[in-house]
Amino acid sequence: MTWASYAADLSQGFDNLLLHKLRSLLTMLGMIFGVAAVVSMLSIGAGAQQQVMAFIQQLGVRNLIVEAREAANWPDLQKVRKLSPGLTFQDLRIIQTSLDGVAASTARKRFLPAKANPKPQRDMPMVYGVAASYADIAGLRLAQGRFFTEEENEQAAPVCVLGEGAKANLFGPRDVVGEYVKINEQWLRIIGVASPQLSLDSGVARLPPQDANNLIYAPIQSVIFRLEETMSRIKDEVDGLYLQLRPEVDSLSAAEVVRGVLDMTHRKAGDFSVIVPAELLAQEQKTRRVFGVVMVALASISLLVGGIGIMNIMLASILERTREIGIRRALVFLFGTGISRVIAWLAGWSTIVTLTSIVLAFAVSVSVGLVFGIFPATKAARLDPVEAIRYE
Repeated sequence: MTWASYAADLSQGFDNLLLHKLRSLLTMLGMIFGVAAVVSMLSIGAGAQQQVMAFIQQLGVRNLIVEAREAANWPDLQKVRKLSPGLTFQDLRIIQTSLDGVAASTARKRFLPAKANPKPQRDMPMVYGVAASYADIAGLRLAQGRFFTEEENEQAAPVCVLGEGAKANLFGPRDVVGEYVKINEQWLRIIGVASPQLSLDSGVARLPPQDANNLIYAPIQSVIFRLEETMSRIKDEVDGLYLQLRPEVDSLSAAEVVRGVLDMTHRKAGDFSVIVPAELLAQEQKTRRVFGVVMVALASISLLVGGIGIMNIMLASILERTREIGIRRALVFLFGTGISRVIAWLAGWSTIVTLTSIVLAFAVSVSVGLVFGIFPATKAARLDPVEAIRYE
């Protein structure tokens, strides 16, 4: 068919739609809401899943994270201490000895200060005591300054790096490298500011929800020896371990080794959990696929209703215009063969429209229109011209 033929058909189609404005509008609404439901539900679901997957990737697909399950009160702590000393530096040393392929590692000691100076404008920043290797393990990038060195960690130097949110929370928009922040009773010199990190409002895989930007990073030895924590008496020596594996090491097998080592040293007290970001990423990808299928299936109900409405309207149109259809069928019967050959000669070759170039909403609406329009169109095409012309 030529472009003129397409234009004529489109013009005729629009004229027929305008003849019955209300009916056309109601028919279109079913498709509009159906397509909107599909697109919106897929967009919302994909956005949420993408954020979770990005957060897991930020944890590091070659990392293992051990989180302590600390007691909430003194009686619970006494029960656990009968079996386990809690998470310790000794655990990290044993894991480093037992597990081959550890490229970098660090313990973590975190706590919420009782006070800070300057006074926070929002929530109190969390203090993260870590080794210098944490920046590489966590993929932490700096917007200003530098991260502290292992030498500064061993010397328990009074230095720190502010997260992007903590910097804005304490100092506002001004540059802060070289200034000081007071945590409880200890002044720390600010040597760097971290770039923004992705945060989640809800926990993922036993990781507590936390603003990853409202943090103050300090050498772990400085945190232990210089900063006093009011709840330290019921806390483990350290509350987290980070292990970065070499590329050739299988993270799932390494996680089993870590669990076995800690089960032995903690006498199966169950006071820790091992988190494998690579495993979480695979699970989230599977969940995302299932979620997408379910969302499309639910939203497609609206499209089904809209498609049934289209089919009913087309069937009604056929009954209203049976004589007209009969006349057109008779003309097509006479000239169809000749016209088809002329069109083939004018076109020269067939054209193919790739599906990748079609927007999802348009593809869905066209598909539904075709599916529910085939039966009425086929019924009209199969009318006997003689009988249709005589139809009253």
